[in-house]
Amino acid sequence: MAPKRRTDSVGSDKLSQIAKKAKTDNENGDGAVTKDPESENILSEFKMTTVLRDSAREKTVFVHGKLGDQDAVVILEKTPIREDALAELFTGSKLKLEMKNDIYSTYRLQPPPQQNAIKATVVCPATEKHVKKYQRQESSLVKETGEDYKSITLPYIEKQSFSVQWVHNILEKKAEAERIVYEDPDPELGFVLLPDFKWDQKQIDDLYLIAIVRQRDIKSLRDLTSKHLPLLQNIFQKGKETILQRYGLAASQLRVYLHYQPSYYHLHVHFNKLGYEVPGCGVERAHLLADVIQNLEADPEYYKTRTLYFPLRADHGLLGQFTEAGRL
Repeated sequence: MAPKRRTDSVGSDKLSQIAKKAKTDNENGDGAVTKDPESENILSEFKMTTVLRDSAREKTVFVHGKLGDQDAVVILEKTPIREDALAELFTGSKLKLEMKNDIYSTYRLQPPPQQNAIKATVVCPATEKHVKKYQRQESSLVKETGEDYKSITLPYIEKQSFSVQWVHNILEKKAEAERIVYEDPDPELGFVLLPDFKWDQKQIDDLYLIAIVRQRDIKSLRDLTSKHLPLLQNIFQKGKETILQRYGLAASQLRVYLHYQPSYYHLHVHFNKLGYEVPGCGVERAHLLADVIQNLEADPEYYKTRTLYFPLRADHGLLGQFTEAGRL
């Protein structure tokens, strides 16, 4: 699962206080402060308690602990190797031979410091839901009919009252305005397009952008009908045009899709470079936007009645609702 993009205002204030303390602690005798103290020292206050999950293949680790007196989750991820940095990597690294056998040899390579970065994402204050979300767990495939959605899923969503204030902040340009790469201001057909936090924007091979619709009453795929076709077609067309103009990727090189279930209940569309196996792009959860448009053209109420399948982790509350209803 992708990390949450926003903390609430209390969390932001707390992080600012921690950063200021770190800045003060980092001052030397003559009052000088090292460069960019907030980003360098925020994690010096982090006290680890548990490793929630790690992945050798994805080179990530999820850690639970404390920032000050608040629960926090820190996600550490090795940054990709960039093609334009290979020459420096080859010439500026130190090698230590580990094994040699005929034509094969392996080394421990120590790259230059500037190429040894780790991306750190901080969720603070982290709730129990955040902690459970990042724990390693088994998943089950749920079969949801149109009736199941109305009687089980929708009541669960409404009862949980998942916050999407961070989405509204983006739409109102109260946050992340500088990251927006395209926006259509139309209240019915409009959207904003911006990079997902999983993409560091340093190489095109792992391009990942999100289109967030301006309409605020469309929670997910289940709410879509034929009346939303102009909106979906607008996102599809203008999103592809923007990516071609800005990043040089043709439409044939893109994977454009919606999640069901989504990670947050405000309609948004994912744009990935084809070939980049981003988490959540598999058939269990991803629905190609081209297919969604075609399905709604053929049947205006397609997603109101269609049986949909999606994976849920063992601790997900919705999985418990389906179990109690005898649907698993």
